[in-house]
Parts: sequence; C-alpha cells; structure tokens
Amino acid sequence: MSEQALFEVNGLVKGFDAPAGRLDILKGLQFSLNEGEFLAVVGESGSGKSTMLQILGTLESPDAGEISLQGQSLLNLKEAEQASVRNRKIGFVYQAHHLIPELTALENVCLPLQVQGMDIAKAKLRGMALLERLNIGARASHVPAKLSGGEAQRVAVARALAASPCLILADEPTGNLDEHSAQEVFDLLQQLCRQERAAVIMVTHSKALARACDRTLLLTDGHLVAS
Repeated sequence: MSEQALFEVNGLVKGFDAPAGRLDILKGLQFSLNEGEFLAVVGESGSGKSTMLQILGTLESPDAGEISLQGQSLLNLKEAEQASVRNRKIGFVYQAHHLIPELTALENVCLPLQVQGMDIAKAKLRGMALLERLNIGARASHVPAKLSGGEAQRVAVARALAASPCLILADEPTGNLDEHSAQEVFDLLQQLCRQERAAVIMVTHSKALARACDRTLLLTDGHLVAS
C-alpha cells in the first residue's frame, strides 16, 4: 500500500460463532485511503458494513489484521489510547444522529471540544462557525426535539468535524432522511470535509450518493471489491 496513505487496512478478519458454525463476516479486507478522499462502501444488508466501520473506528476488535492512521497502528494501542485517538482524529456520523436531547445544537457540537479541554468560549466560536457553514447557525440554540431530521443530521456532521479530525466514518448518514434532505446533507458533508481536508469512509445504500464519491467499494461475501 502507498506510504503516503492517511489510513491503511490490511488483512482485516472478523467472524462470529453461530449455531451452524463459524460465520465469517470480513475475510481479509485490504484498502487504503488518502487525505481528503471520499470513499463509499456499498453492499447488501447484513454484509458486514457496519461491523467494518465499528472496527475501523476502534469500537470493536477484529479477529486478525492491522489498521493504521497517519502511520500509527491502532489495534495495538491500549483502550485509553484508542479513546484518545477517536476523540482527536476520528469523527463519527450515524444514521440516527445520536444528539444529546438536553443540549442545544451548539452545545452538542461543542461537546467533543470540551472533552479535549478547550476553553468554552473558543469551543463556541468553532461550533458556531461549523453550524453556519452547514447553513444551520440560526438553529444553534434549539434542542434536538425542535430540529427537523435534516437539521439534526447537520448538527451531527458539525459535531463530527468539531475537533478537526483527519478521518470521518459515516454509517448511512442520510438513511433516515427524505431524498431532498439526504442530498442536501450529503452535499454539505462532502463540501465541508473537502474544506477541512478530512478523509471519509461512508457506508450507504444510495447508488446516487455512492456515484458522487471519489471511489466506491462493494462489500460482498466478506471481501471488498471495486465497484
């Protein structure tokens, strides 16, 4: 794989014990991702896409394989070290926005920065700048229950990018939205990630969104192949 790659995956294997025997989900996945690249991963439901993202984000362990980010091996790190990498270098966007209901949109975006110890005033400046770039600055003081689905997902995108991560992992980020809102959120995500020079791995069922990415890989029978 390229020495210049931002993110590298080599020989990733994952399986589960089932009544009928061992069920292999991921069978030696191997790929690399460059800085600023937008990669789509497609595949049938149950093919292992979400499991793959969980492992890539160090939220789950594989049975074998290696993952490195900016040349640093992630799987050999201690749990606290992995958590630190996730907080500083990896942003997550899910199908369900997972915003904290008691916090305003701005407070949700600022949360990762406060975890890092950033001064609250600086965190708010960064948070508002992101919300405004996502065309949702006017909703900064609203709690999630007062936001539409598309608005809430834009807040989730802003939160994922708040700490200026180099990698975004997006699991069906537009899956709960109507077609218009889905396209709008995707366009903003893509635009903002390019501006921030963040690489993206996006799992999606949308062929239209996948075609708009730099590259598409198909996860089928435990393998990633070009699509």
